[in-house]
Amino acid sequence: MPSAKPTRAFREDGTPPPGATAVLVLEDGNVLWGEGCGAFGTAVGEVCFNTAITGYQEILTDPSYAGQIITFTFPHIGNVGTNAADRERAHPFARGFLLRAPITAPSNFRSEHSLDAWARAEGLVGLAKLDTRRLTRHIREKGAPKAAIGHPEDGRFDLAALQEAAKAWPGLEGMDLAKEVSAAEPYDWDETCWRLGEGHGRVKAPSHHIVAIDFGAKWNILRALANAGARVTVLPATASAADILGRKPDGIFLSNGPGDPAATAKYAVPVLKDLLPSGIPIFGICLGHQLLARSLGAKTEKMFLGHRGANHPVKDLETGRVEITSQNHGFVVCKDGLPKDVAMTHASLFDQSLEGLRVAGKPIFSVQYHPEASPGPHDSHYLFERFLSQIERHA
Repeated sequence: MPSAKPTRAFREDGTPPPGATAVLVLEDGNVLWGEGCGAFGTAVGEVCFNTAITGYQEILTDPSYAGQIITFTFPHIGNVGTNAADRERAHPFARGFLLRAPITAPSNFRSEHSLDAWARAEGLVGLAKLDTRRLTRHIREKGAPKAAIGHPEDGRFDLAALQEAAKAWPGLEGMDLAKEVSAAEPYDWDETCWRLGEGHGRVKAPSHHIVAIDFGAKWNILRALANAGARVTVLPATASAADILGRKPDGIFLSNGPGDPAATAKYAVPVLKDLLPSGIPIFGICLGHQLLARSLGAKTEKMFLGHRGANHPVKDLETGRVEITSQNHGFVVCKDGLPKDVAMTHASLFDQSLEGLRVAGKPIFSVQYHPEASPGPHDSHYLFERFLSQIERHA
């Protein structure tokens, strides 16, 4: 196996170091060389870092990562391979990925393909043997940069063109990506969570009907809803209030998704404002949480440094309980100026940012993190049970 020692970081001249077959060029002109993996080609997006030690396939296929190049801080990426069951959607949504070490050979009984072969087949560009620790420090000090990965099949690099591509990319602020990752047509969902020796099951006798608005829904969130005993109908992000209410839901779910909530809000918030008076229980996650907050009169803003990982402590302000959560967001609901009938229910123990809210006297609540927890622990599964309990009380 080749050495995992990363090539020199932030090299400014255009000469590839020995063994370098790919490059990352930041919008400010910083250049990081490494070894290409996955597909050949160019990938442009916002560079973020994720601290999770498991779940790289789930992360790469999470629609919430649309528009982003992911720096994995854990060094052993590839060690469990890839398989069809662990995808959050059919294909990757991340623009590319960055690793410190070469892709680890898979050693897991569930592995069907190596990460390198899977990424190559999916057209996903990767870069290994990079000084990810230094890159992560750079992101923490200066914020998430726009960048371009170049992994040319002919080994020829045009650093100026890559920098121009990074600078020309508009960035996530003001970008509506929900329409790009949402389902094109409505569909029904009845698949439940995976179990060892059983695989995915099917909900057999659903007790309630939930309409899920797909702003970029992860399959495992839909599985968690089905696991709780619900029949789920998934509608596109642009669904109208009339279409949603016409399906006679017992509960309405607002999914996770990518991009700037202020941009998606232009068409989503008017719909949500029409849904709020219906009295139907509403539960939002991630982008769905942000859109719900905006429909209630709160504001959102881009974070200097987003939350991405599976080890984020969140405190339930109403019970004092601390949950270790899975997170992926670069925008946040502003906790200052919340409407008086909206309460902050959860707070990040990293930076005290708002992680959950509820509407006083109404079955409406949301969280910023991902309670289905794949990847991550199971501390937050109770939120799905809470949603179903509210539906039962409302029935």
